[in-house]
Formats: sequence, structure tokens, C-alpha cells
Amino acid sequence: MLTAFARAFRTPDLRKKMLFTLGIIVLFRLGSVLPTPGVDVRAVNTCVELAGNAGVYGMLNLFSGGALLQLAVFALGIMPYITASIILQLLTAVIPRLEVLRKEGSAGQAKITQYTRYLTIGLAVLQATTIVALARSGQLFPNCPEEVVPDSSVGTIAVMIITMTAGTGVIMWLGELITDRGVGNGMSILIFTQIIATFPTAMWQIQVSEGWPTFTIVALVGLVVVALVVLIEQSQRRIPVQYAKRMVGRRMYGGSSTYIPLKINQAGVIPVIFASSMLYVPLLISQFNQESDWAVWIQNNFTTGEHWLYMVTFFVLIVFFTYFYVSITFNPKDVADNMKKYGGFIPGIRAGRPTEEYLDYVLTRLTAPGSVYLGLISLIPLVAFVLVEANQNFPFGGTSILIMVGVGLQTVQQIESQLQQRNYEGFLR
Repeated sequence: MLTAFARAFRTPDLRKKMLFTLGIIVLFRLGSVLPTPGVDVRAVNTCVELAGNAGVYGMLNLFSGGALLQLAVFALGIMPYITASIILQLLTAVIPRLEVLRKEGSAGQAKITQYTRYLTIGLAVLQATTIVALARSGQLFPNCPEEVVPDSSVGTIAVMIITMTAGTGVIMWLGELITDRGVGNGMSILIFTQIIATFPTAMWQIQVSEGWPTFTIVALVGLVVVALVVLIEQSQRRIPVQYAKRMVGRRMYGGSSTYIPLKINQAGVIPVIFASSMLYVPLLISQFNQESDWAVWIQNNFTTGEHWLYMVTFFVLIVFFTYFYVSITFNPKDVADNMKKYGGFIPGIRAGRPTEEYLDYVLTRLTAPGSVYLGLISLIPLVAFVLVEANQNFPFGGTSILIMVGVGLQTVQQIESQLQQRNYEGFLR
């Protein structure tokens, strides 16, 4: 990996892309520590020290790089965009118009992206209003005597909501800039940055609060999980494909052999992010009516990852979103039709519908262990940390590892592919 980065920095255009990406990351982190107008920074720091990173907003604070509990400009982080993407992808499966747009190629995808942006801004307004209301009422930091929003006038509250909503819009823009002019997927890079930002401090807090023995156990568990994640992420089932020879004009085409790479974890880290987002929706809703029976039940069972009901629900959601995401990103019928169109076939399988059924069969069998793998990786650290009585709310959980390793591997693979393109270009010239 280090060799790939060194070679990339020696390539002028890739070096420009990587430096551009690093510059965007610096701006992104600056917005994550810049306080929102109307917030008492001293009171917020005191409340954060008292509350730590626990409670309902632990995971949301992790995905915001610590900006949520700091009430920064980028306090909402990338979560409104993730939630909007989930809603649009779910609606695509039930609304014919969205399904038609998805099949129209780049033009249809641009329209869906536009809808996602609009929905993101709407969700950002809702979430910003919720966070500001909780901060005003003291529910964001229940055990803190300080008042984090001293001025409760309508103007101040409106400025805070507008600022946080605008911060979400800026985050979307920065992510798209990285995708278009930088290296890697912009939104994934920003999520990666937010998790990495809190990692060293949180790990050191484990050593301070629990001591070196627990810190060593946690580090060893993390290394084992990282090794397992890298192994599974790189594993794939290669389905051989043979292309028959055919004459086009006076030239002979085809006769080559290739393969279709189907990864065990075809969905990547998306199902884990989706499941995490869905688990915190009822928690946020319960904050509006904390005295009701259902709100108390949700807060008792879903506030932390220690409860068995939380773990079971998290596991089931991951399995569901894995199958759902794979079904909308890999269509066996389209693959089979394209193979038949260009004279390709799988040895021993007839072209057309038999090929579609075979691909669907293989994909289903691969998705089953892939979904279980994602669920177990997300739960094993939680169970291990409960057994050693470590702090639950630090970024060495399964979700953090999956995102860090997955995004890291994807970014390095993209850099290597661009390096190979340039090497081939130089060789041919």
C-alpha cells in the first residue's frame, strides 16, 4: 500500500488529485471543529467531558467525527445524506418512475442524485432542529449543569439551524468534489475521515480508564478482526466466461476467456451503515416524548450495544440490507442478456435464462455467508468488549473497522488501477 502511494506521488496528475483530496479533508475537519454561532464553547467542552461519548448519540457522534456533541458547523456530518440515500434506494424498489430513472443510465442517475440532494437538505433541517431543541432543553447532555445555548431567542435558534443545514450542503459538495477531481469515492472518504479523527483519542481513553491489560486485549481483538476483514474483502468467486468467435465485416472477434468476479461481500460496508442509521431513527424520535412507555422501552433496549435485543436487531438489519443492496446493484438478468448479446456464455450453462438462473443461484449462496460475516464482524467486538468490561463507545467496533478497512482497500485499489493505466499508456507509446 505504501508503495502504491509513493508511486502515485511520483506521477504528476495523481499527485495533484491526492493533494486536492487532502486539502478537502483539511477543510472538512476545520468545519468539524468550528463552533456554530450561538453556542457556548466552554459549556460544551464541560458537558462533553461529563457525558463522554455514551448514550443515544454515541454512533452519530462517531460518524460526525466528534462534531455532533461539539455542536460544530458540520455537526450533522454525512448522516442526512446517508439516510436520504437509503430512502431513495428503498423507494426505487417500489416506485416505478424511480426504477425507470435508474435504468436510464447516467441521465437517470443524475436525476436520482438530484432528488437525493433535495431530500438530504430536508432531513438536515429536521435533524438540525432536533439537535438544537435537545441542546436547549438540556436533553443532549442530561447530566450537565451548564447551559450550552445561553441565548434562546428565535433569531439565534434560526441561525443555528440554518448554519448546520448549510454545513450538510457543504459536505455534499465537498464529497462530490473529491469524487470528480480527487481520489476515491468522496462520501466514503469523508466517512473514513470522520471515524479516523476520533480513533487515537478514543483508544487512549481505553488505556486511561481500563489500564494496559484491557487495552492490549482490545488491540489484539481489533488486529484479528482487521485481518479477517481484509481476507474476506479480497475473496471472490470467479465465474468463467467464454466468448465465441464471430465475424464482423472482415475481422474476427471473440474467442477470448474471462471471468465475472463475485465477491463474498458484494455489498461492501453499505449494509452496516444503513443498519446503524436505521437503529438510531427510533432513538431520535423517542427524545420528543421521553415519558411515554414506548420511548422508555426504546431507550432501555437500544441506547447502547450491550442489550441482546439491540444486537439481534442490528444483525437482522445487516442481513436484510445486504440482500437488498446486492439485489439492486447486481442484476443477473442484465448480465445474462449482455453476455448473450456479445456471444458470451458460461461453460456448461446455456445462454439466456439458464445463465440468469445460475448467476442468481451463485449470488444468493455468496450473499448468505457475506451477510452473516458482516453481522458477526459488527457484533463480535461488542460482545468481546462487554466480556472484558471495556467502554462500549469507542471507534474500534465492527462498524468502524469495516468502514476503515473497506474504504482504505477501495481507495488503494483505485490508485493502483490508475497507475496501471498510466503504465500501459507509456508502454504502448
